[in-house]
Amino acid sequence: MSLMRSQEELQAWLRLTLEPGVGPVKARQLLAVFGLPDQVFAASVGQLMKYLPQKLALQLAAEPEPDIQGLIQKTFEWLARPGHYILTLADPLYPKALFDTHDPPVLLYVDGRPEVLAMPTIAMVGARNATMGGCDNARAFAKYLAGQGWCVVSGLAHGIDAAAHEGALQAPAGSGSTIAVMGTGINRLYPAANKNLALRIREQGALVSELPLDTPAVVHQFPRRNRIVAGLSKGVLVVEAAKQSGSLITARLAGEMGREVFAIPGSIHSPLSRGCHALIRQGAKLVETAMDIQEELAGAPGSKVNAGTGGAMKAGAVPDHADGFVPDPEQCRLLERMGFEPLSLDELVSDLRIGVSEVSSQLLALELAAYIVRLNDGRYQRVR
Repeated sequence: MSLMRSQEELQAWLRLTLEPGVGPVKARQLLAVFGLPDQVFAASVGQLMKYLPQKLALQLAAEPEPDIQGLIQKTFEWLARPGHYILTLADPLYPKALFDTHDPPVLLYVDGRPEVLAMPTIAMVGARNATMGGCDNARAFAKYLAGQGWCVVSGLAHGIDAAAHEGALQAPAGSGSTIAVMGTGINRLYPAANKNLALRIREQGALVSELPLDTPAVVHQFPRRNRIVAGLSKGVLVVEAAKQSGSLITARLAGEMGREVFAIPGSIHSPLSRGCHALIRQGAKLVETAMDIQEELAGAPGSKVNAGTGGAMKAGAVPDHADGFVPDPEQCRLLERMGFEPLSLDELVSDLRIGVSEVSSQLLALELAAYIVRLNDGRYQRVR
């Protein structure tokens, strides 16, 4: 489905984004001079050469190449399916938040519910190889914030991104939503393992991309995706990130756009805490609960976010646990020894000076009650 007034107008918008050598910056410059895209392609070579090299001016003044025309036709076929949209800079549903950025996409492909792009939005990003505790935090924060009327935007990647989308989808129906910004063409779900998650997002929120159909996953595309994640949001929360993480690019872009940047602190020994700690040293706001974000962004237009609302999830909290379980004194002693650092069974046996079977029994009880988790490498980590 298209929100455009005519097929000819939409064809001109598509061609403007598909012509080699144009790019988003030149495209916006041409729109500023000539108006709508069909007026760009109606201009003479002489008029175009005032703003473009001769070769590119001749290219735009001629008929589109067959491969471009073929991709435009394929895009129209994609648009004919339910829930498929293209929003251009001239569309009323184009997200206003992106207009405030220095590099707004010329158009957006949307699969799902385009109206969620008008909601107050919070971005949540972090490590792909996140810890179990980090993913739990992302789900808990996203579920709570979505329940307060926020739309949670992320990048559909493994780890923190996926957990944030999942948490938002768990919020009560009719509250918040979630948007997945893709670094591929809208018809190329990446990573493939998140296909089912993407289908759920499409039903309750939206998949969004600025890239043409069939664009594969290429490394240099993902910073472009990150700028849209940052641009859509009123603030960006970094849950876990290594010192050289792509999430820090999103945070930097958000800061340059005047958005708030939040970070959850972690262990000084964890490599996945160093990016968050670096952001905090640079001025990002340290957060321990979703309430911290609420208080900073309270009163966002259209949201139910109000300072003073109770029930915020705390970092490290696990929402699903054994009801009524209270650790006994020995289990409390074990939890105090663990802190929030991953430890092996041998380390705990050595430190606590009790038998392997007794420590194992305590660990099992605490794991079943969701106080600790067993990591992939066999170590245990406290998460509550």
